[in-house]
Amino acid sequence: MGKFVISTRTNGEFQFNLKADNGQVILTSEGYSAKAGCENGIESVRKNSADEGRFERKTASNGKFFFNLKAGNGQVIGSSQMYESEAGRDNGIDSVMRNAPDASVDDTTA
Repeated sequence: MGKFVISTRTNGEFQFNLKADNGQVILTSEGYSAKAGCENGIESVRKNSADEGRFERKTASNGKFFFNLKAGNGQVIGSSQMYESEAGRDNGIDSVMRNAPDASVDDTTA
């Protein structure tokens, strides 16, 4: 089972990473000014990750592949790392769909 890790950025904002069982980061959030916003973001990932239609498959200008997970209102809740192939990106989406709903939370800011 994966886990969400809440941390603080150098600018003081809160963020979370969703990590797979192997410790690899599979989704990274935006920065939040308050921890409560970050925690709400985690709940939004849990809810929206069950719907494959919420994943936006993208190609970067350097030709690498990535995805964004969007909420019902269209706002990006998290972004993936860059992948060398479309298959790698699709595996990343599958990993988020499997790991996010039941992932524990590790708050490293507490």
